[in-house]
Amino acid sequence: MQFSENWLRSYVNTSLDSDALNHVMIMAGLDVDESHPLGASFSHVVVGEIVSIKKHPDADRLQVCDVNIGDKTLQIVCGASNARQGIKVACALVGAKLPSIDIKEAKVRGIESFGMLCSLKELGLAEEAEGILELSHDLKNGTDLRVALDLNDQITTLKLTPNRSDCLSLWGVAREVAAISQSSLSPITYEVNPIKQSEKKNIVVEEKSACPRYCGRIIKNVDNTKTLPDWMVSRLERSNIKSISPIVDITNYVLLEIGQPLHAFDHDKLQGDVVVRFAKPEEPIHLLNDTKIKLSKKDLVIADNSGAIAFAGVMGGLPSSVTEASKNIFLESAFFDPIVIAGKARAYNLSTDSSYRFERGVDFSNTRHALERATSLIIEYCGGEAGEISEVLNALPKRNEIHLRLKKLNAILGIEVPSQDVEHIFHQLGFEVNKTIEGFKVTPPSYRFDIAIEEDLIEEVVRLYGYDKIPSHHPVSHQAMLPASGACQRDLKEALTSRGFYEVVTYSFIEDEIEKVLHGNLNPIQLQNPIASQMSTMRSSLWGSHLEVLTYNLNRQVSRLNIFEIAQTFQGAKKDFIETEVISGLSYGSFLPEQWADKIREIDFYDMKAHVEALTSKSLTFKRSDKTPLALHPGQSAEVFLEGQSIGWVGKLHPKWQQHFSLPKAPFIFELKIEKLLEGKAFKYEDISKFLPVRRDIAIVVDDSVEVDSILDAVFKAKIPFLNRMALFDLYQGKGIAENKKSVAFLILMQDTSKTLVDSEADSSVSKIVELLEKQFGATLRN
Repeated sequence: MQFSENWLRSYVNTSLDSDALNHVMIMAGLDVDESHPLGASFSHVVVGEIVSIKKHPDADRLQVCDVNIGDKTLQIVCGASNARQGIKVACALVGAKLPSIDIKEAKVRGIESFGMLCSLKELGLAEEAEGILELSHDLKNGTDLRVALDLNDQITTLKLTPNRSDCLSLWGVAREVAAISQSSLSPITYEVNPIKQSEKKNIVVEEKSACPRYCGRIIKNVDNTKTLPDWMVSRLERSNIKSISPIVDITNYVLLEIGQPLHAFDHDKLQGDVVVRFAKPEEPIHLLNDTKIKLSKKDLVIADNSGAIAFAGVMGGLPSSVTEASKNIFLESAFFDPIVIAGKARAYNLSTDSSYRFERGVDFSNTRHALERATSLIIEYCGGEAGEISEVLNALPKRNEIHLRLKKLNAILGIEVPSQDVEHIFHQLGFEVNKTIEGFKVTPPSYRFDIAIEEDLIEEVVRLYGYDKIPSHHPVSHQAMLPASGACQRDLKEALTSRGFYEVVTYSFIEDEIEKVLHGNLNPIQLQNPIASQMSTMRSSLWGSHLEVLTYNLNRQVSRLNIFEIAQTFQGAKKDFIETEVISGLSYGSFLPEQWADKIREIDFYDMKAHVEALTSKSLTFKRSDKTPLALHPGQSAEVFLEGQSIGWVGKLHPKWQQHFSLPKAPFIFELKIEKLLEGKAFKYEDISKFLPVRRDIAIVVDDSVEVDSILDAVFKAKIPFLNRMALFDLYQGKGIAENKKSVAFLILMQDTSKTLVDSEADSSVSKIVELLEKQFGATLRN
C-alpha cells in the first residue's frame, strides 16, 4: 500500500522523523518496502502571479511578464505558449537551484530577466510537460512552492503480510504508529448527515452468511462535474490512484482513509430492489474495466431486476456506473465474508483494491461509519440531499476472549515482561483486557482478524515491547583440540563417486522371499502394515534392493551401471533386533564406457576389489571362506578383513541369481560394515627419502596352495631392514615347474632416508627375505 507520509501525520502526532518512523514500523512488523521523497529537490521557487504581459521586441516567441511574488514584482522573460495575464505560476527566483539548472540574473535578447517561470518537468515533478505550471488562484503570492503544494513529503510503500488487513488504510497505519510510538491520534471527524429526502432503497440479502452487513443510501441532486480540492486529489495521486470523477474519487479516498471499500451506482439506472445473492451459472456481467465475464454459482453478486449489476467485493458493473450526467446515486457500503471473496478476482484475472481488502477482512464495525463519511464529503463537494440509510444486519464475526498466560509468554520470549507492561500494550492496541490469576483475558477489536490464539497475543506483546529489548547472548563454548579423526561418510561417498559410482536411495523394505533366499535370513523381521506386498520385510542386506535397481535400469537400455548406497540393515527379532550401518555397491557391464582409445572389457573381481580398497587408506585383507553368502559365486568372492576383523564381502553374483533376475551378465557386488572403516587413528608421518631406491627381483617356487597374500604379510611383519615395497609382478605354472607348484616373482624396493644403499646392504636384505620364505613356506629360488 502506497501513501503520503504527510497524510499519515495528519492523523498521528509523532515527533519521529521519516527514517525513525520507517524503522519503528519495520520493527513492529509493517514492512516498509520503499520510502522516497516526493519529486526532485529544488529551492527558492515561490508562487507568482502574472499581472501583465507583452511581446518581446526582438523575439516573436518570447514574452516579457511582470510577475508579482508578494512583496515585489519581477520582470521575467518567458517562452511558454500558455503564459498569460492573471494566472498563478511557479516562479524560480535568482539563486534558485532546480534539478537541472541554477537560476541566475540574465539578459534574454537584450531584455533583463530576474527569474524563470517553471514547468513540472523543470521542477523535476514530471518527465514531460507542456507549458508552465498553472497553480490554483487560492494560493498566496510569494508562498514557498514546496509549502504551497505540500511537496515536503515522503511517499511510503508498505508490503503487508496477508494477516494485517487492519493496516490497509491510513487510519489503520496511524493507529498502529500511535501504539508503537505512544503518540496521540487525531480522529477523523464527521457528523451524521441530516436526512433531506425521503426516498429509500429496499435491500434484500439472500446470502446472510456471505454478507452479514449491507448498508446503502440514496443521495439525490449531486453534481458530478464539480472540482475536488487539490489536497484530496493530491493525496489520491500520491497513493497511486488516478482521479476519475468527484464521486468515484471520494469513494476511493474513504477506501484509503478508513479501509472500507464503497461503490456508487447511478440510482436512475437501477431497476427494483437491490439483492445480494450468488450468481446464476454462466450469468453475464459487464464490469467497470469494460470486460465481460460469465460468473459461476460460487460468485457473490449485487443484483436488481435486470440481473447482476456488481461483482460483490470485486468490481462494479459498467451499465449502472456513475457518470458526469448522474444526478441521483445509490451509495453502497458492505461487509462480505473474506472466505467468500478470497480468490474470486484472481479467478477472472482481475485485481482491485476492494477485493484485496475484502478477502483479507475489513472492519465490520466501520461499514456504516464509512458510508456517513463518504456522504459528508459528497454533499460538501458535489452537493446533494441524503436519504435514510437502509441496513441489513445479520450475525457478524465474533471476537472470542483469549486467555494469555504470563508464564507461557515469558517462557517463549526468554525474558520476563512486567505484567503492567503487557496490560499497557494491549490498551495501546485497542484490545479489551481483564486480569486473571495466570495472566489476562483479552478480546481483540473488530478490525483484528489475525488474533485468534494465545500465540497471536504473545506476538503482539513482543513486537510492541521491542525485539531489541530481548538480550542476545553470545554462545559460550569450551574449545579443545579434538582427537585425530578418521574418515566420515562423506569421504566414503567421494571415494566411490570419483570412481564413477552413483549414489542411490532405496527402501528398507524388501520382498520376503528375496530376504530369505538371497540374503539367507530365515528369520526376517516382518512388517505389521506393509505399504505393498513386495515390501513386507525389513532387509538384512542391500543386495536385493540393488539388483532391483539394476533390473529397472536394464529395462530402460542402460548397459553399464555403478551404484552404491549407505543405509541400515536389520537382523534379529522385532523387539530385539540389531541395526547395522553398511555401505553396499554394485558394478555391471564394461569397466570403461565405450570409447575409441581402449578395447571394451567386462568388469572383473579385481576391478571391484580395487573399488573396495579405495574406501580406506588402511590395509584390507581378502580371503576365501567356506561361509560364502548365498548371493555370491563361491569361486569368485572373498571375505574382507580390516585389522583382523571381518567387515563384509565382495564378489560376483551367483549364476542362480543371475538367471533369477534374467541378467545378461553377472554383476559384481560388495557390502561392508562402515563402523570399522570410520574409526579414526592419528596419521604417522614419515620422511620422504631424497635418495634413489634399489630394486631387486626374485622368483620363488612354492606349493600351489600357498597364498601370495600370506607371503607378503610374513615379509612385512618381519620388518626387514631398508625394505620399502614388495609386490607380485608375475605368476607362472607349466613347463619347467613341478606339478602342484607355482612360480611367483616379486619386485623388491629398498631405500634409506639418510643415504644411498650400497649393493652389500641391499643383498643382505634380499638374503633375509629369501631365508624367511624358505623357512615359513618351503620356497626355493627359481633357477
